[in-house]
Amino acid sequence: MSEQVVEAVRELLPVFRERAQETEDARRISEESIKALQQTGFFKLLQPSRYGGLESHPVDFYRAVRLISSACGSTGWVASVLGCHPWQLGLFDDRAQREVWGEDDDTRVSSSYAPMGRAKPVDGGFRFGGRWSFSSGCDHATWVFLGGLVLGEDGTPTDFRTFLLPRNDYEIDDVWDTIGLRGTGSNDIIVDDVFVPDHRTLSFMDTGRCVCPGQEVNTGPLYKLPFASVFSCSISVPVIGMATGAYEAYVSYTRERVRASTGGKAKEDSFNQLRIAEAASKIDAAILQIERNIDEEYELASAGEKIPFPLRMRVRRDQVNATGAAISAVDRLFESAGGRALKVGTPIQRFWRDAHAGRVHAINDPEKALAMFGQAELGLRVQDAWI
Repeated sequence: MSEQVVEAVRELLPVFRERAQETEDARRISEESIKALQQTGFFKLLQPSRYGGLESHPVDFYRAVRLISSACGSTGWVASVLGCHPWQLGLFDDRAQREVWGEDDDTRVSSSYAPMGRAKPVDGGFRFGGRWSFSSGCDHATWVFLGGLVLGEDGTPTDFRTFLLPRNDYEIDDVWDTIGLRGTGSNDIIVDDVFVPDHRTLSFMDTGRCVCPGQEVNTGPLYKLPFASVFSCSISVPVIGMATGAYEAYVSYTRERVRASTGGKAKEDSFNQLRIAEAASKIDAAILQIERNIDEEYELASAGEKIPFPLRMRVRRDQVNATGAAISAVDRLFESAGGRALKVGTPIQRFWRDAHAGRVHAINDPEKALAMFGQAELGLRVQDAWI
């Protein structure tokens, strides 16, 4: 079934390419595009089967995301983020899952995980409030995951949790106006002191240990994978897809391009040929690293084995390196794309801007992830929510 979804997504690519500039101008994905993705079953790939989902291997999900991102970076980014959330919701207490999917298993959730919220424990849950940025695709969701710190009586943080809130508990502030990923509608979320029941929260300590309430009802290997692996790769994969789109646009353009300065055919330039080979290799390496690592984790989860810490560290190492390789590929191509590639509406410059915008997401920060890997290799203690 997953293969059918991927093929159905592939058939939508011409439409997403055609809508790319419209999406950028609107600063959000169109309802038509979201509905088309929903009809393919894309948003069900990582959703529990108990709620109409496919419980697919994450690699199948990543392949679909790469395809979408190769046609429109913004659409791919939103698809990846919204498409990953059904997996995380499957880790929550089943009461939370029923609240979201009980009446409509197509219900979507957006997110902003930075711990910008403050939660005070009260009877049965928490009083919660704050302001969050960068909630991609929030206009297409009726629930949201928000990061927050639980404060003790003395005001000191005692836990870092994800809080799940329905649409009537938060406001969306339309502030998204950027040079890259303009179409993602990554607006701010505002919460003014609402009650969140305990069952609609999930501690990062639990996700880090891969022991979550949702595993009592969602027993498949998909829900035994580390959050930091599945979600972090969901942020890298769209950038790889954008690099693929830039590559395809560059190759197509170079085949027909004639240099204004010399009258020579660009495709006969050996330096252009070299750039194409380098970019293709970087993109392939990025894909292979991510798929290899997630495959290994999934095999261990399927066998009921604990996923070792060194493998989790390698996932984060290769995840940021994959993003870096994709950016390097885009840059190498853009450097020799010529002045006409700068024109508004051309795909190469849009992919270049979108890829760099995706690169600055906190989870794609290479220095932190690589330093943690080095610390672990040297026997130093590594303690981080994103491992």
